[in-house]
Amino acid sequence: MTAGSTRLDVRLTEEKKRLIEQAAECLGQTVTSFTVGTLVRQAEEVVGRFGTLRLSDRDRDAFLSALDSPPAPNARLRAAARRHAKETQP
Repeated sequence: MTAGSTRLDVRLTEEKKRLIEQAAECLGQTVTSFTVGTLVRQAEEVVGRFGTLRLSDRDRDAFLSALDSPPAPNARLRAAARRHAKETQP
C-alpha cells in the first residue's frame, strides 16, 4: 500500500469473484488494478451524469431570463420568508 492510500473492503459471491479475476486476467491486470480502474471509471461517469445539468436551448433561455428578471415574490414566498426569519432569530 502506498502512503496516503486507503482500503475498500467488499463482500461478493465466489462466482462474482471468479468473474472479476477472469476479466482482470484477460486484460493482463491484477485484480486490484482491474477493480480500482473499473470502479473509478464508473464513479466518474455517475458523478458526471448527476453533476451536470443539460438544458435545451428553450430551457436555458428561460433560466437565464429568470436570473436577469426574477419575478416578484408571491404571498406564499413572503410568508415563508417571515417564518424563516422568525425561526432563525436568536
